[in-house]
Amino acid sequence: MNRETLTAAPRVLKWPLASRIFHWGSAVLLLVTWLMIALNENLEGNRFISLHKAFGISLLLWMIARIINRLVTKTPPDLPMPKWQTFLAHFTHFALYASLIAMPIAGLLMSVYGNRAVSMFGLFDIPVFVTPDRAMARFYNNIHTDIIWPMIIAFTLLHIGAALYHQFVKKDNLIARMK
Repeated sequence: MNRETLTAAPRVLKWPLASRIFHWGSAVLLLVTWLMIALNENLEGNRFISLHKAFGISLLLWMIARIINRLVTKTPPDLPMPKWQTFLAHFTHFALYASLIAMPIAGLLMSVYGNRAVSMFGLFDIPVFVTPDRAMARFYNNIHTDIIWPMIIAFTLLHIGAALYHQFVKKDNLIARMK
């Protein structure tokens, strides 16, 4: 064996291109959606709330397409690791998928129960399709902001932390699977 063979990171099978696009697209949509609400909360007026909602609904549609892709696309085998780590990885992915779907649904329900249609970038509106109810609007607001958002943060940090652990501690080249 030559020196390069001994020091090179192990070769891993990549996720298919569509899966990689869905992965990074989800990250970008989540970041942009969060940025819109951060701008809305820190600047005067409500200029960014409409964009926050439109990007949130876009993320919901993206996640539905991502799940369809996941169901029809062959995935690379898991990297060798203890069963508890494999379980935790699969659980974290499931929790991220579930929360990234639940979050915009809760936000949409908060809006329509609050008697507010959701504008999709000014192209069309998702109309109020329920009987307005302030108590239900508050209920979905609480789920949206106090339950699901902390879950997204926690599972995203767990996901990123695990990827970095694999890349820099275990040196198993895990991140290359998603590049």
